[in-house]
Amino acid sequence: MKQITILLLSTLLIVNQSFAQKEKQYKVSIIGFYNFENLFDLEDDPDTRDEDFTPSGRNQWTKEKYDIKMGNLGRVISELGTELTPDGIAILGTAEVENKKVLEDLVQQKAIKDRNYQIVHQDSPDFRGIDCALLYNPKYFKVESYEALKLVLKTPKGELETNDEGEPRTTRDVLYVYGFLDGEPVHIMVNHWPSRRGGEKATQHKRNAGAMLCKEKMDAIKKKDPNAKIIVMGDMNDDPTSPSIKKILKGKKTEEQVGEDDMFNPYYAPFKKGIGTLAYRDAWSLFDQVLVSPSLLKKNHKDGFFFHKANIYNKKYLVQKDGKYKGYPFRTFSFSVFQGGFSDHYPVYNVFLKEVKAP
Repeated sequence: MKQITILLLSTLLIVNQSFAQKEKQYKVSIIGFYNFENLFDLEDDPDTRDEDFTPSGRNQWTKEKYDIKMGNLGRVISELGTELTPDGIAILGTAEVENKKVLEDLVQQKAIKDRNYQIVHQDSPDFRGIDCALLYNPKYFKVESYEALKLVLKTPKGELETNDEGEPRTTRDVLYVYGFLDGEPVHIMVNHWPSRRGGEKATQHKRNAGAMLCKEKMDAIKKKDPNAKIIVMGDMNDDPTSPSIKKILKGKKTEEQVGEDDMFNPYYAPFKKGIGTLAYRDAWSLFDQVLVSPSLLKKNHKDGFFFHKANIYNKKYLVQKDGKYKGYPFRTFSFSVFQGGFSDHYPVYNVFLKEVKAP
């Protein structure tokens, strides 16, 4: 039976696979995603529709509520991956953040302040003013470059989609980050694709466009480096079986099915078992996913980090205990009534290992 032991004050795992095999050591890296659910500041931005999240707005968004929300998120982040490494999560993609300032407040929360998380953020044109971002521990990840990939919304006929005022409808950019994970080049795309408001089928083309944007970027990366390590994460507003994930990103349900042009989606299996990251009308969806390229499935020590396992973090304290949303993720608001919760999504994360060669 495989036994895993943590070595304190390091990121090494010792794995004793059998009595007949030599003991192996691995470095551990935890990479995940968490939709923060409306992480707004208290100010009214005249250029976005954030009026509800102000002290005088519908949600009466006060400093006290803001501080509770921050403390809650800090607690969750502090716990992600700590069953395998005391430093917890090394890279965390996020969604529904209003600006860099709220992230600066977040990383200063007592539960995570000592980790010195750094921020990658760029304002997007989303009409609500919410963006994607990346938090990372500089002990393990070094950012080389980043850019916002513009997601242009078009109708099924290929025309620019407009709002009621006739202006182009805007959504979140895809945040692309390139950096070095313990010295290894890694490409990361953080997504928050358009919602299903208006109907799943009627809006599917919007999420397909998000998937195509990622696929085009991946193809460009692989053209330069066929063995590039690529991670596509985010709140896709689609499940692992949706066309955007299954057909465009080519997210396969098993490692054995993954070809050179495919991705592995470790969240396919839990979704088919009825496990999700958010619930709506008593049905679970698994919109929050972290897909990996074929190069991250190679388990030879010379290939560096490889995918080990995936996890949906749904501890009991993150579950609503009563009311209309009993059994759902413990959210911040219910119809503008402050609940004091965390988010209406559960966070997810992947565990990556790298064999440490014996001296």
